[in-house]
Amino acid sequence: MITQPIKFGTDGWRGVIALDFTFERVALVAPIAAQILYQTYGESTGSRTVIVGHDRRFLAEEFARCAAVAIQAAGFDVKLSETFAPTPAFSLIAHQQQALGAIVLTASHNPGKYLGLKVKGAFGGSVGPEITQQIEALLTEPPTFETTPGTLEHFNPWPSYCETLRSKVDIGGIQEAINQGKLTVFADVMHGAATGGLTQLLGDKVHEINTNRDPYFGGGAPEPLPRYIPELFEQLEAFRTSNGGLTIGFVFDGDSDRIAAIDQNGNFLSSQILIPVLIEHLSTRRGFTGEIVKTVSGSDLIPRIAKLFNLSLYETPIGYKYIADRMLTTEVLVGGEESGGVGYGTHIPERDALLSALYVLEAMVQSGEDPTQTYSRLQAQTGFDSAYDRIDLPLASMDVRSRLVEKLETQPLQEIAGQAVVDCLAVDGYKYRLADGRWLLIRFSGTEPVLRLYCEAPTLDIVQETLNWAKNWANQF
Repeated sequence: MITQPIKFGTDGWRGVIALDFTFERVALVAPIAAQILYQTYGESTGSRTVIVGHDRRFLAEEFARCAAVAIQAAGFDVKLSETFAPTPAFSLIAHQQQALGAIVLTASHNPGKYLGLKVKGAFGGSVGPEITQQIEALLTEPPTFETTPGTLEHFNPWPSYCETLRSKVDIGGIQEAINQGKLTVFADVMHGAATGGLTQLLGDKVHEINTNRDPYFGGGAPEPLPRYIPELFEQLEAFRTSNGGLTIGFVFDGDSDRIAAIDQNGNFLSSQILIPVLIEHLSTRRGFTGEIVKTVSGSDLIPRIAKLFNLSLYETPIGYKYIADRMLTTEVLVGGEESGGVGYGTHIPERDALLSALYVLEAMVQSGEDPTQTYSRLQAQTGFDSAYDRIDLPLASMDVRSRLVEKLETQPLQEIAGQAVVDCLAVDGYKYRLADGRWLLIRFSGTEPVLRLYCEAPTLDIVQETLNWAKNWANQF
């Protein structure tokens, strides 16, 4: 197998452990990242400190230690986490402690053979491409670092992180509803970094599953998609009662920056459903204001929800760092992406799954509604009804990926699933709007030989028809 070059994708550099992602490469990248963070944020923070954290993947703490030692040897002070924690916890701590930023060893939602490195800025969010491009440019000719090592100390990220989250919501109201049996909460932490999060925040009546460390992630991937969470569906089905109380099951990805949910009737709730619910709650019950930021793969309902509540809308390419950039210059209420990353102007410019879960729970307690009920009501209010799905199609190789890209560039699609293409947006991938109002987005993973296919249409049958057409088209090459 050929080792892939070190390239930063939508949120960090990822690679196959022991092939692309090695201790030698981490020791190369980490101090260069620290140097670029210093050049970017050193003057404004007056700091030489870098936060280093990790998730629960295979060898994650050893890779974090490797990164920390290499950064320390380059003359920077390092605070190394003594335990796994959500990625947003490290972003938050970097901001709160006015550090240069954070280096987090995680591969997020990727399968178990992957590990990765995310770079977070002093502002508490993912750095933009202008920063990662500087890091990549120095990899072939690394700079000369300080000869005097910095310091290295350990810390526990959970206490300050949980304290901050508690301050954002009515924790007492949520706990009271749980303790009185009016609200039951399940959480599939997918063997990842969210483990223990909701129980620390809300108490031991939260039903957490898949809390053990499993580098294989049950043979799947720690991604909040229906095919990876059969146990949560089973648990909710077994628990289903007619006592009138509200029940919800949350799903957190491997490093707890993405979220999805299952309602009490077994319906899967992607962020395409949760984001409208969150917008309504924060704008009406909380009285917060600000812009709504969505990516090109976000639902067409989101602009209608923004208009319903007299909020402005801004659209970005896929990748939360683009949303974070917007949050640094504009007052944002909610910024979200279809893959489960949601962030808030009330917090750092970073997606945070545990905070999203707390806001959803607060909305349920204060409205008395299941999120699906709220979503259906919002659809009725806007006069917009649709279905959405996404499939990930593994490709045989990166060469196949290149051929598909060339085909899309040189022979643009004119018709899809029997419908004429009326528009194509190529900001991030290829988003085709069709004559009957549906849309199909064809996009390539930046870290794996995977083709991502997204579709929104009036009905789920039309969504599946469109995705099957796209899958059959791609399999020709």
